[in-house]
Amino acid sequence: MQKSQTTFKDDYSQENRMESEDNGRVCSISRGEGERKDGVYNLINKIVSHDNLNLAYKRVKANKGSAGIDEMEVEELYGHLVQNKKSIISQIKDGSYEPQPVKRVEIDKEDGSKRKLGIPTATDRFVQQAIHQVIEKVVDPTFSDSSFGFRPKRSAHDAMRKAKEYYEKGYRTVVDIDMKQYFDTVNHDKLMYHVEEHIKDPIVLRLIRKFLRSGVSIDGKVYSTEVGCPQGGNLSPILSIIYLDQLDKELEKRGHRFIRYADDCNIYVKSRKAGYRVMESITNFLENSLKLVVNRQKSEVGSPLKRKFLGFCLHVTKDGVGFRPHNKSKKKLEKKLRQLTKRNRYGNIRLIIKEINEVTTGWINYYGISYMKNYIRSLNQWLRRRIRQIIWKRWKKVKTRYKSLMKLKIPKQKAWEWANTRKGHWHIACSFILHRAIKNEILERVGLKDLNQLLEKAHSNY
Repeated sequence: MQKSQTTFKDDYSQENRMESEDNGRVCSISRGEGERKDGVYNLINKIVSHDNLNLAYKRVKANKGSAGIDEMEVEELYGHLVQNKKSIISQIKDGSYEPQPVKRVEIDKEDGSKRKLGIPTATDRFVQQAIHQVIEKVVDPTFSDSSFGFRPKRSAHDAMRKAKEYYEKGYRTVVDIDMKQYFDTVNHDKLMYHVEEHIKDPIVLRLIRKFLRSGVSIDGKVYSTEVGCPQGGNLSPILSIIYLDQLDKELEKRGHRFIRYADDCNIYVKSRKAGYRVMESITNFLENSLKLVVNRQKSEVGSPLKRKFLGFCLHVTKDGVGFRPHNKSKKKLEKKLRQLTKRNRYGNIRLIIKEINEVTTGWINYYGISYMKNYIRSLNQWLRRRIRQIIWKRWKKVKTRYKSLMKLKIPKQKAWEWANTRKGHWHIACSFILHRAIKNEILERVGLKDLNQLLEKAHSNY
């Protein structure tokens, strides 16, 4: 049985205060008054402290994000806080702060369904972040060592390394449990009961409940929120961990090997028979004790070599157990790149390449721990061909093609011959003549990053 984690109390990085003198005035306030030694009763004084509020502002500003129902952009938050700092701090201290309803936004999921997001106002995000920073230090040391999502100094890569460890120890069947619309189904009373186990400050508890019950605005009409923890708020991650910590404790009590990342939970067992038994018992626990809904269509007992977890699956080679991006992750990347490199795209080619670099760099930084040299090599070639296709399409007329090929030092006869070709754009993009004209070095000079080099750099960081 795994033990609860107890080593994270002092493991929080300290960021500098805002550099300018003006920024230092955003949220000045007198320091802690009469805090109890156990640090859980007078948390409100820590929340409204000068350093905590300034750090909250910096993080909200860095995260950017869309405006809430008041249409205030994050760039406008500083001026608003300077003008209203006394009233905002006073309202937080006495618990009278009233959050505004979140703006409902729906985004498409891979399976065709919609993910519901709640966008708080910039001020509400600021207050939530200030609360988050303080209560995280109180509750994080009590969480399971097998919980990885939304926690300091833990990542998806750490979770995958733990999965590899279980597989190497013989736990080669995974119980993959998917919770249906988790953030929309959390029971408020049960959540607050578990929050109160950690936090004793009544003002902080009152503020948290207000954020849970603040309502949601859909097409200008406000609806009450009786259940759920709006996905998109700064408090939602820590509250979701507190709620699902009950699942972690139950799994630890039963002696299971498991990994939980937010609402994604994988339990590792040694046989399919044990897997089906665990699936049934844990599903009952989630639905009866935590009042959550398990998505039986997506939950499955299978092999970690095939089941997708955090975008990865395990991969066995002669050198041992490693990782590879799941096929669905690859297809999602290719779909995104295909959209960015449509041959009829308008706009400056350098800006298009900049967008491509943002996608490929982020993807390789995340999946860089994987075995995928052959995939990246072929993706690199395909992507360059897509860009050459855009360029060829833009040259359009015979005259333009001829002049462009001549500028790129193609012999006159060959330039005229290829400028008059009737072959399709995709075919020409792979031709010797266009490879000779638009060399890889030219593409790199206009900004395109070599995916092979990005992968080598990512490997060197692990």
